[in-house]
Amino acid sequence: MFNKIILIGNLTKDPELRYTPQGTPVASFRLAVNYRYKQSAGSGDEIKQETMFIDNVVFGKQAESCSRYLNKGSSVLVEGRLQERRWESNGQQKSKFEVIAQSVKFLSRRGAQDSGLGGEGDFTPPEETSDLEPF
Repeated sequence: MFNKIILIGNLTKDPELRYTPQGTPVASFRLAVNYRYKQSAGSGDEIKQETMFIDNVVFGKQAESCSRYLNKGSSVLVEGRLQERRWESNGQQKSKFEVIAQSVKFLSRRGAQDSGLGGEGDFTPPEETSDLEPF
């Protein structure tokens, strides 16, 4: 079996950071991912765009990095795997799919770099975080 997903998108809101009872950092955020395609119309091809909203979860040191350096509108590349989470609420079975991120690459925002407005003071965000970092 093969379960790998790669997404590029923008955060719809700031990441939420929390900790497990064992103290492991967990950050969750939602990505807006655009998809463009051509659709044949009577007078020619028409470009259509759809936007999907996908929940992501990241653990460990990279969860803290995401929480520290990302905010609403940030562009990221996420590599991970798809997971279905199931639970029961008011007697009904519910489920949702989410991406368990194994690496998150922070994509530069051209406008912020050109204007010198990094938005984070003296901090320079890492280009990429992964599970390989010690924590």
